[in-house]
Amino acid sequence: MDLTGKTAIVTGAARGLGLAYARALAAAGASVVVNDADGPAAHEAVDRITADGGTAVAEAVPVGTAEAADRLVARAVDAFGRLDVLVTNAGILRDRMLWKMTDDDFDAVIETHLRGTFTCARAAVRRLREQGEGGRLILVGSPAGQRGNVGQTNYAAAKAGIAAMARTWSMECARAGITVNAIVPVAATSMTKTIPAFAPYIEAFEERGEPFPPWLRQGEGFGVPEDAAGLVVFLSSDAAADVTGQCVGIGGDKLSLWSHPQEVGAAYADGGWSPEAIGAAWATSVGRAPQTVGIPAPRTPSR
Repeated sequence: MDLTGKTAIVTGAARGLGLAYARALAAAGASVVVNDADGPAAHEAVDRITADGGTAVAEAVPVGTAEAADRLVARAVDAFGRLDVLVTNAGILRDRMLWKMTDDDFDAVIETHLRGTFTCARAAVRRLREQGEGGRLILVGSPAGQRGNVGQTNYAAAKAGIAAMARTWSMECARAGITVNAIVPVAATSMTKTIPAFAPYIEAFEERGEPFPPWLRQGEGFGVPEDAAGLVVFLSSDAAADVTGQCVGIGGDKLSLWSHPQEVGAAYADGGWSPEAIGAAWATSVGRAPQTVGIPAPRTPSR
């Protein structure tokens, strides 16, 4: 997958998954704008990329506002003359149960994840349409956005919105040759380190370099950030020119495709449905097989 001559912006790229994406894109030949709210960390990431022979510049600004998005696009054009790929990875967590979540907890996560994805994508698409050569939007989702997760009202809502935006924009941008996909990565990061089933294995990897066992890499599709980076390079390449509007999972040894929401059952009544008629029919018609919610708990190997 040769990305020579292409320019990519990766938000939230100073560490973790974002850094893995930026490094992989640079290794494939792309010039990369490394964005992060942490300026020193963004410059350290650029130093790592250039030390490996890649090309990158830093742009330190928290995403969310239109001004920040315009800065990122301008940085790409000023430094490299064009824009081809946008990866909207920036994110924060403010986990609380519903009755404990404050307005600030909710707004901060929505501002970074959902509004940040919207403003950056809008600025990028304006530039890509102006160039007239197509492009790639790669939006970063989460299993929480597909299935919900306890304590993550704000995060799950934002990630579900990102998946919906990917589907919508894939239609709106098709005529311009711009593909839009959401990826659903699962990897060892500071976020997933808080999950008790994963924590000991992440610590063993970080402290002693111990590889993750097969039940994690295959059974749970859980690996290191670098395991998810190949998908970003693929979706950025000409090989993925016909892939758009999809939510693609990646992690460990597992690559998957998430389904789009759709009706799984239907019933009909002449003249419409009264409350009593719904109650009488529910258990034997549309309510016969209710859908599950939540991210399944990791299935650790039996001892």
